[in-house]
Amino acid sequence: MTTPPRVRRNNANAGTVVLDDLSKQIIEQLQNDGRMPYAAIGKAVGLSEAAVRQRVQRLQDAGVMQIVAVTDPLTLGFPRQAMIGINCEGDLEAVADELAAIDEIDYVVLTAGSFDVIVEVVCEGDGHLLEILSKIRAIPAVRATESFVYLKLRKQTYSWGTR
Repeated sequence: MTTPPRVRRNNANAGTVVLDDLSKQIIEQLQNDGRMPYAAIGKAVGLSEAAVRQRVQRLQDAGVMQIVAVTDPLTLGFPRQAMIGINCEGDLEAVADELAAIDEIDYVVLTAGSFDVIVEVVCEGDGHLLEILSKIRAIPAVRATESFVYLKLRKQTYSWGTR
């Protein structure tokens, strides 16, 4: 019988999770290849396929990770991507919720610095980007936007590991 993964909340840092070494190794294997069979992961980390399956499920249930397909927007007919910095007033979280409800926005983060909120959009073209900017600017608390249009994606990775 294998031990369950050590997925526990760290009370010192609210929201963080403490993982044991085996769970970290499983995550790293999946970051290298999200389609890797549980049996192969088990062989790499020294667990049975069933134990790996159980640990992966617990890691997903705890919100530590998710396994998703990452697409290339250019190959799917979305040639225009942009990061948009937004200055607003009032309740930033309410504005972030409104922004998150816009389908074309795939990333929303509240920030410190020049912008209150930054969003990322994937668009069908410049006209579509203009439509999205109009939706953003129509939110009453939004005071100003600044767009950073992507010219070329040089690096995109989701494998920062578990450190």
